[in-house]
Amino acid sequence: MKIHNFQLKQTDMMNYLYSILVIGFLAGCGGDSAEPKEAKGQVAEEGNPLTAPVDYLGAVNKANKFSNKSIELAQVNKAMQEFVITEGRNPKDLAELVESGFLAQEPKAPYGMEVQYDPQTGKVSIQAKQ
Repeated sequence: MKIHNFQLKQTDMMNYLYSILVIGFLAGCGGDSAEPKEAKGQVAEEGNPLTAPVDYLGAVNKANKFSNKSIELAQVNKAMQEFVITEGRNPKDLAELVESGFLAQEPKAPYGMEVQYDPQTGKVSIQAKQ
C-alpha cells in the first residue's frame, strides 16, 4: 500500500512541476514582442547564420560611411578654421574654400547623404537627404 501511495505522490509532484513549467513558459512569452529588437535600433543578441555574411557586409558599409563622413568633416573643419584665421570671416559657401585654396575640392557626402553648410555659424554637417 505504501508503494501505491508513493506513486500517487510522485504523479502529483509531476503534475505540479508540469503546471509550474507551463505557467513559467506562458509568463516568459508575455513580453513586448510587437516590435523586433532591430526595429527599436538595438542589435539582436543572436544572429542567423544564413544572413551573417550580409549582416557583416552591412556593418562594414555602415562603418565605412561613418569613417568617411568623419574624415571629410575633419578636413572641412580644418580648412574652415584656416579660412577664418586668414580672412576674419566665415566663407559664404564651401566653394569659396576651394577657390581660396583651403580645400582641394568640395566635400562629397556618402550615398543618401548631403553636405549642409550654415554660413552664419560656419557649421558643416553631413545629414541624410530628405
